[in-house]
Amino acid sequence: MATSMASSMDLDTDSTPTPTGRIVIQKVAGRSAVTSIFSTYPLKFIRPTKAVSAEVDAVWIYTMSFGGGLVSGDSVTCTMTIGDGCTAVLTTQASTKVYKSVGSKASEQSFEVQIGSSALLAILPDPVTCFASARYSQRQVFYVASDSNLVLVDWLTSGRRMRGEIWDFELYKSTNNIYVEGNQPLFLDSTLLEQGAGLSVADRMQAFHVVAMLVILGPKMALIQNEVQAKIRERNTELFGRRSYGSNPNCKKAKTCSENKAPKAVLLASCSVFGPL
Repeated sequence: MATSMASSMDLDTDSTPTPTGRIVIQKVAGRSAVTSIFSTYPLKFIRPTKAVSAEVDAVWIYTMSFGGGLVSGDSVTCTMTIGDGCTAVLTTQASTKVYKSVGSKASEQSFEVQIGSSALLAILPDPVTCFASARYSQRQVFYVASDSNLVLVDWLTSGRRMRGEIWDFELYKSTNNIYVEGNQPLFLDSTLLEQGAGLSVADRMQAFHVVAMLVILGPKMALIQNEVQAKIRERNTELFGRRSYGSNPNCKKAKTCSENKAPKAVLLASCSVFGPL
């Protein structure tokens, strides 16, 4: 399921950011365990001990930022290693708030993840919420084996709607790349929303307030993949498949009769298959 707008851009970067986080998960006594974890400002990790029952072999980690959000110029750089056969969940406690930028300085996040053979990583964050005049860029790169498993959710909201800030940020860019067995490209995706001289982001997005992408990868995820594809196919058939003529003899085409028009969509979804079949 993917919604994306891609373009090229340049961001001001003075130098290579200093790493602010590292997580290593490996098998210890037959169970997934955190063997190394480190974070520094503005990133913080929380490792709850009772997120799941003891019978579940999974590591659960929350990410958060000091001050409740990212300020102009913040740069987060994090690496993760998920060992063979391990299971991990990376999530958040609340939306990632991006405060307004000062000049052209963006708030940036970069994640580089290695996922081992038969390992499973689920990245399930709350959405990114960019405040008015904010500039935000994130890049996530995943290196997987042929039998690695990944669930990735990447989404954002239109902003602080109750304050009237609807698609009022300056820039949002999110890049997600997946490489298999080294550097073989498997999935390359980029979403870019930027205010320009033409239509504003709000004009382009119209009544929609959320953009989301979901990646479901790996043999352990086959059942969920099939269920998601079936649900999207069913919904789109219901939404776009109604093309019958009405009983009104004055109605020549269904699209000209308001009584026969499909209801306005509150959710548009598409599903694409990538990788070896």
